[in-house]
Amino acid sequence: MSAENNAGFNTRAIHAGQAFEPRTGAVVPPVHFSSTYAQDGIGGLREGYEYGRGTNPTRDALQEQLAALEGARYAYSFSSGLAAEDGLIRAVMAPGEHIVLGNDAYGGTYRLINRVLGPWGIGHTVVDMSDQSAVAAAVSANKTRLVWVETPSNPMMKVTDIEALAEVAHGAGALLVVDNTFASPYLQNPLAFGADIVVHSTTKYIGGHSDVIGGAVALNDGELAEKIGFVQFAVGAVSGPLDAFLTTRGLKTLGVRMDRHSANAQAVAEWLQGRPEVEAVYYPGLPDHPGHELAKKQMRGFGGMVSVSFNGGEAAARKVAESTRVFTLAESLGGIESLVNYPSQMTHASVKGTELAVPENLIRLSVGIEDVEDLIADLEKAFSQL
Repeated sequence: MSAENNAGFNTRAIHAGQAFEPRTGAVVPPVHFSSTYAQDGIGGLREGYEYGRGTNPTRDALQEQLAALEGARYAYSFSSGLAAEDGLIRAVMAPGEHIVLGNDAYGGTYRLINRVLGPWGIGHTVVDMSDQSAVAAAVSANKTRLVWVETPSNPMMKVTDIEALAEVAHGAGALLVVDNTFASPYLQNPLAFGADIVVHSTTKYIGGHSDVIGGAVALNDGELAEKIGFVQFAVGAVSGPLDAFLTTRGLKTLGVRMDRHSANAQAVAEWLQGRPEVEAVYYPGLPDHPGHELAKKQMRGFGGMVSVSFNGGEAAARKVAESTRVFTLAESLGGIESLVNYPSQMTHASVKGTELAVPENLIRLSVGIEDVEDLIADLEKAFSQL
């Protein structure tokens, strides 16, 4: 899509990898379900297509689209966010090497690194990513291959300086991986700030409609990309054709959705700040958020995720989470509909009792694109139950 490489985000989102089908002129490219492809003689592949695990036109189109939106040369689509993370780690690390991980990482990422890859010989150290000296010490003390950060983080909404962290990682010969799921490529492009690799759960904002599971890895280094592509092919945790199509469809409206998510979340966060039941509101769009100025520098907006802790402790958090009606009590985030989550027992249950544990008086709101007056009214009614 050479003509669109320098185009704006929404133009790239709609046109990257999405050339019309030449035989019929269909504006939406077809979904290719075939598991295998006819060859013009032995080894005579048409456009390089041989077998669906290795290559698929629908998945290739999504990967081109993802790369265009992250400002990357390469992107790989996987069957889930954790499959993408696993594929990345297996591709670039060997037993005996180390990961330095943020102390507020997603519970599933920690579980993968600690319980699945740990026995394989991958070590890890957990640090506060906002403390650059602590990160530098952890990196230098081990045979560190990857520094892994989420920004904004899940669910404490910490904002980390990508450029500074890249300098620390590169100074020790390590690679910086940024989980960009919360921000999405529309609001933040970590590669532009020195990150080496970006990972996504495309299930979230990229898919955007709570109807598809997927993950992605994006990067610029050709040698690393070849290794990741090999693991994608050899292990086979690829996104299926329909999943790739649904993700592509979601990506086309990412920009307009994120504008609404961000506006609604800002309004909800400001409303929460004025409530006596609330102990703290975690949202980088608030001027008193510790990462507000940094977020303004490296993000184009503040996103749709808001976390809130309650003066009434665990009981208050649970009560509110179980009393909303427009906000649906459910796992996940990033869909057009608003969700409420109790991380301590839901998304982050796997890190209870560790240094990554989430406060028990906290809920996480994935603010959707409904009318914001209805969202606030729903929270008002839930708060009245306290």
